[in-house]
Amino acid sequence: MDTLLSMRVLVAIVDHHSFVQAAEQLGLSKAMVSKHVMHLENRMGARLLNRNSRNLSLTESGRIYLERCRTVLEELDEVEATVSRATVSPRGTIKFTAPMWLATDYFTGLLHEFRTLHPDVYFDIDISGRFVDIVEEGFDLALRASRTLHPNLIARPLMPMEFHIVGAPDYLARYGCPKHPSELSQHAMLAYSLVKNQQIILTGPEGDVNVPIKPVLQSNNESMLLAAALNSMGLTIMPGGLANREIELGNLQRVLPDYRPQDSKLYAVYTSRRYLSAKVRTFIDFLSERMAT
Repeated sequence: MDTLLSMRVLVAIVDHHSFVQAAEQLGLSKAMVSKHVMHLENRMGARLLNRNSRNLSLTESGRIYLERCRTVLEELDEVEATVSRATVSPRGTIKFTAPMWLATDYFTGLLHEFRTLHPDVYFDIDISGRFVDIVEEGFDLALRASRTLHPNLIARPLMPMEFHIVGAPDYLARYGCPKHPSELSQHAMLAYSLVKNQQIILTGPEGDVNVPIKPVLQSNNESMLLAAALNSMGLTIMPGGLANREIELGNLQRVLPDYRPQDSKLYAVYTSRRYLSAKVRTFIDFLSERMAT
């Protein structure tokens, strides 16, 4: 019996919590799925799954073996992808989610360049600002300025990110310009909705500083936060791609320039549990090359 296929069967069973769904995914009968599990257990000399009519769980041996199975299968997929990449032309639609602040001439220029190189590739882009579950919603990847991940996802860094703490000159004239992050708790803050526990972490000369804040406005839309800052509603943390022009025009001023958000990189986030198609792998490689320069 094909041990590699048996390993894929075990992974599918655990991921779906079901013999039946694993069988449907792999195009096997339920009886054959059971035989593959028996094959692995006989080969290992240990029970891998506890199963009855209602429950399905890994044994301790099964948990250890599953982790190794995932690693082996992912490495095999990587090798196959590397080989096929030379012969398979990228084609089809790439569905991905990205933050609002990437809706710029720079980024759309990259998309245009990629399509010039690969005219059979199309884009379906979600920039709603919501947190997308790329596995559940069928996205190929996400571009995020955070590597906080579901266990089934991996993140590839694309480029360093520039974030500024900014406020309108009128606001700063009325309420003063903070000299240390601790003073932000006394200011009206405009916060991104995904900021947890109403606090931010800034990295500066003395290391990381945990700062409690009092948001007067929260939104998952960076354009809304920018508009509120321009209207002197408060201070906000803004990506350079949105803030720099307003700073140059004098509509916003930087605050606490020696401090920045803790994680200042843009990542390509994608699932590590399935074969990465030529179109997605080529696109990620392209972004990594262009954005790193």
